Amino acid sequence: MDPVNLLIDQATADDVERLAELAAITFPLACPASSRPEDIEHHIATELSPVRFRQHLADPGKTLLCLSDGNRLIAYSMLIDGEPADGGVRSSLSTFPTIELSKFYVHPDHHGRGQATLLMQATLETAAQKGVSAVWLGTNDENHRAVRFYEKHGFTKVGVKTFRLGAGVENDFILELTFPERS
Repeated sequence: MDPVNLLIDQATADDVERLAELAAITFPLACPASSRPEDIEHHIATELSPVRFRQHLADPGKTLLCLSDGNRLIAYSMLIDGEPADGGVRSSLSTFPTIELSKFYVHPDHHGRGQATLLMQATLETAAQKGVSAVWLGTNDENHRAVRFYEKHGFTKVGVKTFRLGAGVENDFILELTFPERS
């Protein structure tokens, strides 16, 4: 795909259906094989629905970015302002103020084609413009491809946390990227 035809922009209400469709495709790919399909389906229906994306867009503390080729949504990310509520996450982080990279998903047809890097660069630029000193995220400890991608972009493992997926509890690495000091 020609990067000239790609567009990264903040999501709008017009994007919620496409965001939910992409989330339904990409979220299962981030789950370990041990995850129960009914738990994944429930999470998609409740946390990644068009209604839920509308709520995210209405929240001034959340920023959703979309990468598209015009008509087709290829990837999306979501930043959440504020310090982590989870004390374990907070104690794992080294730099404040920070922002959470809560969602970062790319359609599987576009893995390994460079689009994720374009979105990551835009996401990190957006985070830096908010005046934070660091970005943190949680990703499943069995999602080796994601961990490699985040490490390639400057994130380092700083801790672990849990993520409840229905009846199951998943283990996530906490990764942090600290921005260079600004003068």
